[in-house]
Amino acid sequence: HPRGTGALHVYEMSKGDVKLLTEVEKRTSFKCGTFGATSLQERHLATGDFAGSMMTWDLERLDLPVYSVKAHAEIVNCIDGCGGLGIGGGAPEIVTGSRDGCVKVWDVRQKDVPVANMEPAEGKPHRDCWTVAFGNSYDDSERCVCAGYDNGDLKMFDLRAMSATWETNLKNGICGIEFDRKDIEMNKLVVATLEAKFHVFDVHVRHPKDGFPSLDQKAHKSTIWTVKHLPQNRDVFVTTGGNGSVDLWKYTYPGKREVKDGE
Repeated sequence: HPRGTGALHVYEMSKGDVKLLTEVEKRTSFKCGTFGATSLQERHLATGDFAGSMMTWDLERLDLPVYSVKAHAEIVNCIDGCGGLGIGGGAPEIVTGSRDGCVKVWDVRQKDVPVANMEPAEGKPHRDCWTVAFGNSYDDSERCVCAGYDNGDLKMFDLRAMSATWETNLKNGICGIEFDRKDIEMNKLVVATLEAKFHVFDVHVRHPKDGFPSLDQKAHKSTIWTVKHLPQNRDVFVTTGGNGSVDLWKYTYPGKREVKDGE
């Protein structure tokens, strides 16, 4: 709302039309939300707000949250969920990223304390985390999180090893990240940035020195705010630009994904 409160509207598709079912107003503005950690039966919406809180909501009873935690010291910029549909592996979890530089993973069965906390080293300046995404969740022990920051840093965290396994810098603030599918072994990662560019990383193969192979593409002539893959075909994805345009893309694999070099 213009007065700085949070607006939450629930809609239903009916006979080709959109029908408003519920409208509520909350004290703090919402910044982000996801259904990724909930089943089709429950449909609990997880949200991050400007006060640093993460909450989950039952869409049929919106008076009080099902789960609430003070997740971050500053605004929750981004959120993603994993495991809700029971595809792949692992428990349902939620990841949040904040202006305080921290990336935290939450299990709503565990009250108040994150199951993982990736924060800047003590004494080092923190960067604003703008986007997060789950991936590599193909069994009960494997899962990773990718995080993008305002300075162009892109980091991958292995939640089993509880460590950062790869990082690079794309020279522009990162606005959106998505794996082509989060419930399979890592395959492709698309990263959208400021200055009208997105990057596609082949995260199925990795060079010991050069990291993951990638390509980049100019698009939209403005900031690329988000990227989303087509569930029925993970090689097809869409990007949205700050100029109001929506572009549809299809990735074509090279003839060989791996070539042995002289080393």
